[in-house]
Amino acid sequence: MGRNPVTWLGSPTFPNAARDALSDVQLRGNLAHATTTIRTKRAAAVAELPDWQRLRESGQAIKDEVLSNLDSYLERLEAAVTARGGIVHWARDAAEANEIVLRLVKEAGASEVVKVKSMATAEIGLNEALEEGGVSAIETDLAELIVQLGDDRPSHILVPAIHRNRSEIRDIFRSRMSGVEDLSDTPAELAEAARAHLRRKFLSAKVAISGANFAVADTGSVVVVESEGNGRMCLTLPETLITVMGIEKLVPTWSDLEVFLQLLPRSSTAERMNPYTSVWTGVTPGDGPRKFHLVLLDNGRTQTLADRVGRQALRCIRCSACLNVCPVYERTGGQAYGSVYPGPIGAILTPQLGAGTDDPQTAALLKSLPFASSLCGACYEVCPVRIDIPSVLVHLRGKAVEGTHTPESVAMAAASWVMQSPARFRLAQRAASVLRLISRRGKVKRLPWPGSKWTDSRDLPAPAAETFSAWWRRTRG
Repeated sequence: MGRNPVTWLGSPTFPNAARDALSDVQLRGNLAHATTTIRTKRAAAVAELPDWQRLRESGQAIKDEVLSNLDSYLERLEAAVTARGGIVHWARDAAEANEIVLRLVKEAGASEVVKVKSMATAEIGLNEALEEGGVSAIETDLAELIVQLGDDRPSHILVPAIHRNRSEIRDIFRSRMSGVEDLSDTPAELAEAARAHLRRKFLSAKVAISGANFAVADTGSVVVVESEGNGRMCLTLPETLITVMGIEKLVPTWSDLEVFLQLLPRSSTAERMNPYTSVWTGVTPGDGPRKFHLVLLDNGRTQTLADRVGRQALRCIRCSACLNVCPVYERTGGQAYGSVYPGPIGAILTPQLGAGTDDPQTAALLKSLPFASSLCGACYEVCPVRIDIPSVLVHLRGKAVEGTHTPESVAMAAASWVMQSPARFRLAQRAASVLRLISRRGKVKRLPWPGSKWTDSRDLPAPAAETFSAWWRRTRG
């Protein structure tokens, strides 16, 4: 009933899936429009704050403090939740977390649950595990509902259905909902159809399952931020609430939470303040669920914490800002990454959470993900908690080829040998000048093997007519 963080094991590795996405004109158009709109609005929202960089530094410092003392903060959280009537469960991996949640749902006598959008539950494949156990999980976030009804896969952290346009959404609703045969593709009608479909589920559900954006160690409070109000319905109406939370989502105090409630909305939805911020602390008699269970999920996070370079990926607050500025993501979409965590953050988080897998196909995907980047650095510039994604990508690339003899590693070793000697480097420059003879308009279109490994998918710029060393000698003596 469990799986590792690479949830779509049937998907190809990144290069193959990316090529398929690049050929999908509709997909690329949807992505380009959506990401351009989001990042433009985000830039304007961030520019309003004169202390934005100081906020980023504060967010980084708070997260690093938590990660450095994670064991003590988790114990503090457990004590606070228990003191307020909640029950804390510890899950080492996906299988254990799914088993705990299914058991709790069965104990509550429910055969159907409503869900707040949660990447942690998607990471562990909770919906599928519940289905195997005879329990239906209903996604209540609009975008997640679109993905679920379309038998699709999410492609964005914040907007899971970003790859769909409204005409495609209308067709999905018509095929999977009753009484909407005349539904148009206007946003208002689509939202109303989803509202009517979900309202019945909210009023009848005994159990709700949520993720968590943050948890305050001092008070045991759990926080979910969302834009539609569906989360508020899930967190107040059912009798039992089960929250699945990655162990890295902690903040020490309420004053620390204040920093992230400024960073997150501007970085994700380009809003000054989040529309719905729901906070619950244990169980309150007469108000909200009668039972609260908090499942603390490891699932590779402890092993990630052990990597001094890679651990900074655990700072992530799932804002998706890095996706919206990434040139690779904009052209391939999130599904090409083969993981619930797409884009730049997924390229560094997924390989670490899934390290040590025994499945060859999954291992191949994990090794390929850190190469899904141009290393332009735009992701680091927008990250609200200053995760140096390019540095982690380079670090993970090194680990992926360590001890192997791939064409890339052989080529880099040869380049290293050449560059260690000025004489060898000059000889290589003269040899490369031959490429100008077969170039057209400054580009080499085709090379024999092993150069064909490059030119099969991209052009090779022809060498300059004069090397920098020759120019220097000619102009500076």
